[in-house]
Amino acid sequence: MACATAVESFMSRIVCRVLAASITLAFLAAHAQPPYQVTAERLWRYPHALSQVPGQKSEIVAHDQRTDTLWVAGAAGVDVLDRSTGQWKAHVSAAPFGMVNSVAIHDGLAALAIEAFPDRTLPGYVLFVDTQTGKQLGSPVTVGSLPDMLTFTPNGRTVLVANEGTPNPRIPGQPCPVDPPGSVSLIDVKTRELVTLPFSSSIPGFDQLRQFPAVGNGTTRPDMCSYDAEPEYIAVDASGDKAYVGMQEANGIAVLDLKGQRFERIYGLGLKDFNLPGNGIDANDRDGTVELRPVPVKGLYQPDAISSYMHKGRTYLVMANEGDSRDNGSSDGEDERRGSAGSASVELVPEDSLLGRLVMSNVESARDNLVSFGGRSFSIRDADGAIVFDSGNRLDAEAIRRGLYDHGRSDNKGVEPEGVALLAIEGRTLAFIGLERALKSAVAIYDITDPRDVHFMDMIVSDGDISPEGLSAFRVGSRYFLAVANEVTDSTSLFEIRLLQANAPR
Repeated sequence: MACATAVESFMSRIVCRVLAASITLAFLAAHAQPPYQVTAERLWRYPHALSQVPGQKSEIVAHDQRTDTLWVAGAAGVDVLDRSTGQWKAHVSAAPFGMVNSVAIHDGLAALAIEAFPDRTLPGYVLFVDTQTGKQLGSPVTVGSLPDMLTFTPNGRTVLVANEGTPNPRIPGQPCPVDPPGSVSLIDVKTRELVTLPFSSSIPGFDQLRQFPAVGNGTTRPDMCSYDAEPEYIAVDASGDKAYVGMQEANGIAVLDLKGQRFERIYGLGLKDFNLPGNGIDANDRDGTVELRPVPVKGLYQPDAISSYMHKGRTYLVMANEGDSRDNGSSDGEDERRGSAGSASVELVPEDSLLGRLVMSNVESARDNLVSFGGRSFSIRDADGAIVFDSGNRLDAEAIRRGLYDHGRSDNKGVEPEGVALLAIEGRTLAFIGLERALKSAVAIYDITDPRDVHFMDMIVSDGDISPEGLSAFRVGSRYFLAVANEVTDSTSLFEIRLLQANAPR
């Protein structure tokens, strides 16, 4: 291109980048259309206020094959819904143990992750429930602090629990709060024997994680508390030999050897360059316009939900790159700051600049190295952490095109990809990516059968629902479904998923 050699001005270089991105996207649109299409029909919607359980929310959803019911976890307990009709059937209370954060089901056995309340630094519990009778099976198993997510191994013999170990919110002007250790608990389902594995600096690769309280300019802030790594999500490979533990705020993955019951290693997830074609973001929530453009900023990937699948005998990880800081509910900006805000270091950008409102990291950022939270995308990585695919800015772009983009989130993670669910259907593998911060509940659908040949297919938009938190994709007989738990509206919706030949009647 002539502009690559003849143009020297900053504005012209930006024009070249935008033009290159447009050409790239046009080429992909012309050559990346799959020979089939996907449809999603909403069958029902259930507002959990109808269950009349005080404090009940809709956060994580799981399907039970034995009873053909949906179990929806949300603070006060679990609402059980009939999959066929969407009618409420029962409620499983978390009292007197604490608040339910997650639910997982295998072969008629439900496992509930319960955090201590009101002091979340105390040990949490895992409660086992028979899905047919609704009765508790045995005593609760005491695990680490703040069990935030749990999952069964494929054979159902072990439950893995991500104990996030988050401190209570820091009170400004007070000493640092107690930070309980982040850990992973392994529960033998039959014997209820427990092994809890803490994270420590002795694990190979630990130094690749974000470290606290170091900051980007090489100094140490005396007011910044020291925090350890906090597990957020766990994905188990198809063999049940390895588990991959996401540490969202620390921007890393720990590889867990399930047979040896030990952490093998940790790898950092690195940074995404928002200055590259196809990666541009809308960086300002108060500039009166919505426009995706390259900016000299990098983003910490920091995935929330993670799922695994196989392709040609190899394991791949699908990650929703939400982003998250370690402020723990306080307002003193230990980890995050505005680009133009003063801090213990320096002002990073002028207040009236495009990046003046962008939320950035206090740990990594410096004037010549601007770093924000989240990749505003989903990624596919191989088992060693190498990126095979990233959706670039397609999720933001689709939300903008459909009138769903919330400009008020431009300064902080955009549409915030959070939930992931995978579905094997008609010989294909579909990925559903929930967008937490859109004007309506939005779930992007991608064909990821071949991780090196990924296709965007469609986006599910659910009227009346806002903020998809948990997704569950499953099969009943010859039919395929996606259940979505929506956090803001505290509602659960069920969709039937169909895969059709392109140009076939719907």
